[in-house]
Amino acid sequence: MSAFMRATLGASLAFALAGCGGGGGHDDLPANTAPPYLKGNIISSTYDGTSNDLLTAGLGKTGLGTGACPAPANPASPTTTELRTIAICNNYRALVDVAANGGYGTLYGPNVDASGNVTSSEGKIAGEEDIVYADDGSGRQNVTLMVQIPATFDPKNPCIVTATSSGSRGVYGAIGTAGEWGLKRGCAVAYTDKGTGNGYHDLGADAVDLIQGQRVSAASAGTGAEFNASLNAADLAAYNSAFPNRYAFKNAHSQQNPEATWGRDTLRSIEFAFYMINQKYGENVNGTRYQTIRADGTVVIASSVSNGAGAALLAAEQDTTGLIDGVAVAEPNIQVNPPAGLVIKRGNTTVTTFGKTLYDYFTFADLYEPCASLATAAIGGGSAGIPGVTTPNATAAANRCEALANHGLVSGSTTTERANDALNKMIAYGWEPDSIPFMASHYSLAVPAVAVTYANAYAKASVKDNLCGYSFGATPVNGVPPPLSAAAAAQLFATGNGVPPTSGINIINNNSVGGAAVDAASVSPSTGKADLNFDGALCMRELLTSSSPAAVTLRASIDALKGTGNLHGKPAIIVQGRSDTLLPMNHTSRPYYALNKSVDAQSQLQLYEITNAQHFDAFIDNAAAPGYDSRLVPLHRYFLQAMDLMWARLKNGTALPPSQVVHTTPRGGTPGAAPAITAANVPPISATPAAGSSITFSGNVLTIPD
Repeated sequence: MSAFMRATLGASLAFALAGCGGGGGHDDLPANTAPPYLKGNIISSTYDGTSNDLLTAGLGKTGLGTGACPAPANPASPTTTELRTIAICNNYRALVDVAANGGYGTLYGPNVDASGNVTSSEGKIAGEEDIVYADDGSGRQNVTLMVQIPATFDPKNPCIVTATSSGSRGVYGAIGTAGEWGLKRGCAVAYTDKGTGNGYHDLGADAVDLIQGQRVSAASAGTGAEFNASLNAADLAAYNSAFPNRYAFKNAHSQQNPEATWGRDTLRSIEFAFYMINQKYGENVNGTRYQTIRADGTVVIASSVSNGAGAALLAAEQDTTGLIDGVAVAEPNIQVNPPAGLVIKRGNTTVTTFGKTLYDYFTFADLYEPCASLATAAIGGGSAGIPGVTTPNATAAANRCEALANHGLVSGSTTTERANDALNKMIAYGWEPDSIPFMASHYSLAVPAVAVTYANAYAKASVKDNLCGYSFGATPVNGVPPPLSAAAAAQLFATGNGVPPTSGINIINNNSVGGAAVDAASVSPSTGKADLNFDGALCMRELLTSSSPAAVTLRASIDALKGTGNLHGKPAIIVQGRSDTLLPMNHTSRPYYALNKSVDAQSQLQLYEITNAQHFDAFIDNAAAPGYDSRLVPLHRYFLQAMDLMWARLKNGTALPPSQVVHTTPRGGTPGAAPAITAANVPPISATPAAGSSITFSGNVLTIPD
């Protein structure tokens, strides 16, 4: 039976069961019992959709799109309501371009309804929000689960959308992407921070945050802390003496390799959603709630973007009980072993390197990208790089080129020759030429942060290990990071993203000549120069092959999290921008698509590549990166279309468009002052793509048109 027929019949059955009163109708249904992994009290809140709401925290379309995020009445002691508002504001803006010229308010946004109509509404959505931890009883996992049930949820036609957080963000991390789409459709939205959320441990103050962001002492939090670095008193005192005012973060320092359970956590978020839906709508007989609304009668779409997208794919692979009907994701962080003998061709070019793991290609970028930012193609000519405050310091980048040359890692006798070689190495290692203009800014804004976090995460390193000489703290003064201000520390749950640099906390090079320094400004002991910490970058790169205990653990952790590619015939969509500089398609979507076609006999996966789109829509109209606006279109527009296509497939049986390249038209104009986007810039995914746009897989060859 097709998914949409099953959903239709199941919904009718659920309605029929819900309509049985008295003592009948529940005999064949299990009681609605809480999943055993839920720990602590479920915190439930109801929002009226006027003064406060599920999607915008009462800010509405206007508040999310203009001005600064609200400040607490007492900045050093924010309420949980204030923290939630700030968290929703920051997380929404981090994933979506909220500039009107970029499409906010016309192509997407809270005021654009589920059918794509632009309305005068502020887009506030009334409903119920429930939040709780999932844990094994130790208090060390404390994965945050949350479900939002809009007032428009229809128990006769139930639907659930997952919104697993992107990056290492907290539980509101996908509210502006999958969360918004689901709420507008009247679906319950199942969120999880997948165990990598924005939990911190301020080691100097021995302070942590709770599930709603309140900053408290580690002792008072006990097992209720979002994250505790788990140092005994002696180790904590010794570390604080040697490395004052440092922070540990959950993704980096939990020692849990949380990425290996992202699929499980996403499935648990769906189970929690069903539990809370039935607590609200399930048949009630003599005070006992029954599981009236079940998977057989509910449309469930696994979705999200970036890390959350990878989690959705893993959840669909691991779904053995039929919870998930379809998958629609964007720019997934997914890691696989590509099928043996795979060939990937873009146009007339055969891709030489693909299917590398995230740690592999990030440490490669962390090593070579600063030097590559000075390449001729990156700073001049028709592919001029992005100017602005986000590019690496030119002197430090040249020093990095020199260090690479002295280690035999690039060739050339001049900085330009070395930079050109570094850039050529990156292209040969799987980056598309389309990403060249965005490499410098991506290095400054993202690459070291991800490399350092995942080096620690995969190595299961304790914060006290100072892996490769790195730690996290405020900008050092005379070699010592000062404490954060009381206000910054109190609001860190709401302002941070879980991956330093964030909210005043930087990556620190403990080994810098002259004392600890911010990583980007530090001096490497081996070179005696400010070269963006060449020593640290080389150390992380060498963990891939060395025999140290940390390296052995790191490689085992990576093996434990790889996907199988088998979606068990579920209809699925991946959209990704060809200019993605953070998660290159040759290491993510393309090998995953090929693997799925190789191992899933009933594969229904479609891949849509979007030209002139990249990973961070929030960069597009950011004043710090002029040129993103004139060169790029929002991938979010295509994520929303993918969700609409999956909805039509599951509800009506409408066929998914075949895999294709969607050719877009950038806005052009003056970098930093590009004209307003129009529908002509972002043509839709075609139901019948031209032959020259079709992506094909045949004979173990994946062919991607230019």
